[in-house]
Amino acid sequence: MAKERGRRNLKKVKKSSQSDSLKTLKADPSPSREAAQIDVNTFFGLVNSEELDYFKQAESTLNANAFENSEERQGFVSSVFEEAKGKELKLVTNQICSKLMERLILNGSDRQVKRLFKAFNGHFLSLAVHKYSSHVLETLFIRSASVIENELLNNYQEEEAEEEEGDEVFATMENMFFFMLAELSSSIQKLIVHQYGSHVIRLLLLIVGARELPSSIMSNSILRSKKSKIARKMIEIKDNQDSNRAYQVPAGFKDELQELLGLIAKDKDSKQLRELAIDKIASPVIQLCIQLEGLVDKDRTIWTTIFPEVDDKDPKEEAFVEYLLSDPIGSHFFQAAIKYQKPKTVHRLYDLYIKDRLLKLAKRETTGAFVVKELLGKLKAADVTEMLDILIPHLSELIENNLEIGQAIVDASITRNNYGKEGIISQFLKVFNDANVLESVLKLSTSTLGNTKNDWPTAEERRCAIFLEKLVEYDDCFLDAVIAALLELPEDRFIQMCMHGVFSHVVESALVIERVDIVKRRRLLNIFTDHVVTLSCNAYGSHIMDKLWQFSIKLNLFKDRIALALFENKDKIKDSIYGKLVWKNWFMELYCRRMYDWKNLIKQQELELFPDHRGAPTLMKKRPLEEPKKVEEKKDKSRGRRRYH
Repeated sequence: MAKERGRRNLKKVKKSSQSDSLKTLKADPSPSREAAQIDVNTFFGLVNSEELDYFKQAESTLNANAFENSEERQGFVSSVFEEAKGKELKLVTNQICSKLMERLILNGSDRQVKRLFKAFNGHFLSLAVHKYSSHVLETLFIRSASVIENELLNNYQEEEAEEEEGDEVFATMENMFFFMLAELSSSIQKLIVHQYGSHVIRLLLLIVGARELPSSIMSNSILRSKKSKIARKMIEIKDNQDSNRAYQVPAGFKDELQELLGLIAKDKDSKQLRELAIDKIASPVIQLCIQLEGLVDKDRTIWTTIFPEVDDKDPKEEAFVEYLLSDPIGSHFFQAAIKYQKPKTVHRLYDLYIKDRLLKLAKRETTGAFVVKELLGKLKAADVTEMLDILIPHLSELIENNLEIGQAIVDASITRNNYGKEGIISQFLKVFNDANVLESVLKLSTSTLGNTKNDWPTAEERRCAIFLEKLVEYDDCFLDAVIAALLELPEDRFIQMCMHGVFSHVVESALVIERVDIVKRRRLLNIFTDHVVTLSCNAYGSHIMDKLWQFSIKLNLFKDRIALALFENKDKIKDSIYGKLVWKNWFMELYCRRMYDWKNLIKQQELELFPDHRGAPTLMKKRPLEEPKKVEEKKDKSRGRRRYH
C-alpha cells in the first residue's frame, strides 16, 4: 500500500494528536485542568472600524478630561452610554473599548451603572474569565457596592425606579447583585483557580464581607498581580472615591458570604485544601477565605481543615508546614493566614514546628523569614521575648541580605518596652560602624538617585528607606550617623536625595529639632538656603521645606534667608502647585504685608518649643542671672533699630 502524503494527511495527524491531548486533559483531575473547562470562547461579536474609531476617540476624550465643568462631562458620558447601548458585551471584550467601559463606569450615574449591570445578566461567567472584560467587571462591582450603600441609606423603593422617559424598571442593586452571585457561585470552584476569574472572586468576597475595597493600582493591592498593577498605571485609569473604603451592605450579604465559603470548601479534605493553599492562582483566594470565615463560622472550617487542632506533631502536617516555610507561595500564604488567627492557635504551630529551628528559618530570606517576621508581631509577649533572645545575637548576620527582619525585630523590641535595645544597637553598629550608613543601607551608588529618565523608585529602595527611617526613630546614634553621612555627600548629591521619591523621606526623618544639636542644624541649613526655590517647586523637596519652618527655630538668620529667597522668587513659587503650599506653610503673605506680625509668630513658635520666660533653650539657663537681662535689653534695642531703619 502506498504511503499517504500531502497536506490533507498532515491535517489528519494534527487532529488525532489534538484529540489525544484533549483526552489526557480530561483525565487529569487537577484544579487547573477543571478551570480550562470553563467556556472562555463565548463570542459576542466584533467592533467594526467606524465604531472602533468613535469609541477610541471617546476614550481619549475621557482620559484627557478637558471638560469645563461636571455637567459637560456628564452629558458626554450619557451620550457615549447611549451609543454603546446594545453593544456592551462586544465592547467589554475588546482591548481598546474595555478601557472606555471602565471609564464610563467610573464617571457614570447610579442608573447608568444599573443599566450596564442588567445588560451583563446571564453572561457574568463568560465575562469573568475573559482577559479584558474581567477588569471591567471588577470596576463595575466596586461601583455596585457604592450604589447598594446609597440605596440602603436613601430607603430605595422599587416603584421609584421607573424611568421618566420610558417604561424600563430596575430592581434594587441588591437584588441584581444576588442574581449575579447565583450565576457565578455554580462555577466558583473552577473560578478560584482561573487566571482571571480568581480576581473577580476575591473582589466579591471583599464586598459581601463588608471589607475595605483596595485600590487596583496600589502596590499592596490584593486584587491584582504585579504585572496587572503596572499595566493599570500605564493605561492611566485612576480609581475614583469608591476605592480604598468599606461599604455598608445588607444583612443578607452575610448569608451569601457563608454560602460562598461553604461552596469553596465543599467536598474538600485537608489534602485538597492544602493543594489550593500552595497553588499560584488559588492561594490568594484561600488566604482571603481564612481572613473572612471568622465572621460567619466560629469553627473556622477552612483553617481547621488545613491545620487540624491536635496537641502532638502530625507527620503530614509537619511535611506541609516545612513546604510552606521553604516555598515562596507557601510562605506568603502562611504569613497571611496566621495574621488573622488567635495567638493561641498560632502558638501551637510555633511550638510544634518552628521554635526549635527559628534561627535557621530566619536565614531563609525569601521564604521562612517572612513567617518569622509575622510571628514577632502576632505571638504573646513571652513567646516574642524568647524569639528576641534567639535572634538578637545573630542580627548582624540576618540583616546582610534581609533588612526587613531587622525592622521586625526593632518593632518587637519597641512594643516590649525596648527589650534588648542595647544588644540590637551593638549588632547594627557592627555592620554600620566603619561604613557610610547611607551607602551601606540605601546603596546610593547603584540606585535610581540622579536618574533623568523619570525612573520609579524600586521596591528595594523603598524597603531600605523605611528601614533606615525606623533606625533613626529608634535611637540617636543612628540619627547622628545619618546626619554625618548627609553632610559628607557632595552638595548636588544631597539635593538630589531631597528630591527623590523615596530617599527624601530619610532626609525628612532626620530633621528633628529636639534631637539634632545646633551646630549640625546650622550646617544643614547652610545647604538648604542655597536651593530654596528648587526644593519648593519639587513634589518631594517641598515637604522638606515645610519641615524647615520648625527646624530653623532659634536660628532666625537662616529663617530670614529662606523667607527672603521665597519672597524674591514669589512669581515662580506661586506658579508651582508645590510652591504654593510652601508659601502658605511659611506664612509668606504675613511676611509680605505685616513683617512685625510674622516676627511675633516666630517668637510664639520659639515659646511653644522652649516654654521658659525668654524662650531660650535649656542650655542657656547656666548663665548668670544679670547677664541675660542686659543681653535681652540690647537685643530689644537692636531689633527696634533694625525694624525702623
